Amino acid sequence: MRAFVVTGPRRFAVEDIEPPVAAAGQVVVDVERAGVCGTDVEFFTGEMAYLHQGHAEYPMRLGHEWCGTVSAVGDGVDEAWIGRRATGDTMLGCGRCRRCLNGLQHVCEDRFEIGIRGGWPGALAERLVVPATALHALPDTVDATAGALVEPGGNALRAVRGAALEAGARVLVLGPGTIGLLAARFALAHGAEVHIMGLSQRSLDFARTLGVHGAWTADRLPPLPFDAVIDASNAPGLPALALDLVEPGKRVVYIGLAGGPSAVDTRTMVLKDVTAVGVLSASPRLAGTIEHYASGSVDPRPLVAATVGLDEVGEVLAGSRPAGSGPGPKIHVDPRI
Repeated sequence: MRAFVVTGPRRFAVEDIEPPVAAAGQVVVDVERAGVCGTDVEFFTGEMAYLHQGHAEYPMRLGHEWCGTVSAVGDGVDEAWIGRRATGDTMLGCGRCRRCLNGLQHVCEDRFEIGIRGGWPGALAERLVVPATALHALPDTVDATAGALVEPGGNALRAVRGAALEAGARVLVLGPGTIGLLAARFALAHGAEVHIMGLSQRSLDFARTLGVHGAWTADRLPPLPFDAVIDASNAPGLPALALDLVEPGKRVVYIGLAGGPSAVDTRTMVLKDVTAVGVLSASPRLAGTIEHYASGSVDPRPLVAATVGLDEVGEVLAGSRPAGSGPGPKIHVDPRI
């Protein structure tokens, strides 16, 4: 089968490799669609912290946002999975430690992360092997584009839930990337008044097409009282700004990661009586995301600007946008092209 492999910083190849075989408890998925995200770019450039912490090494196969059809199952897996469309959890805990046993496998110290951590191959390939316990079935109303947006959607839904929004609450999302825009869509579905802050007029204009109530650059942000601020950016200065902008007694949610440390003055947090929430992974909200997509209450598909084949992934990771791309921030990959 064909797979996209990163062999070193800014080095890659599309290789013919042996197709995976499902071991006991595992399934093989024929990949229909996979997303490219900022984490993949950091691995491509060599900046990703896991490379320097011993959690990942080259060569590696990226791809943790995916959907496809189960084509084979290993021993102990219900054969009813064969032929079913599915997506799956990125975070694969050991299943034995205290965190896993308490439903926190996404922060298991010994976890694999598909296409990210521990050498588990990702979905930028024609086939992917995953544990059956990580699967989430997709209904017919969730197509391939939406299916490959379940993982980022789960992160965004967790951020919105962490903000504890009530109907009519006013929320500010920092960063109009995929997670930020999905968080905006979920917040709108919860009846919130949603504002987004970003850098480029192009990204803000696109955010407005999604129904947000305001899209602003930092110098034009109006002095409104925000009941929650969700930082979905990668700017090291914005976590502190989120704390400054949120109303006393309310919440800030941190889901974006900067390339370097971010400074937050906890005195401000205490004196404003603010609750801060950190979000890592989509795991607890994958099922809820699928429900939102299936019902049509949240449609993530406008965020996808283009779909390319494996041969074009290197150019995308290097920063090129495919010819004819739409205005959205997300690029998808169809390994069958």
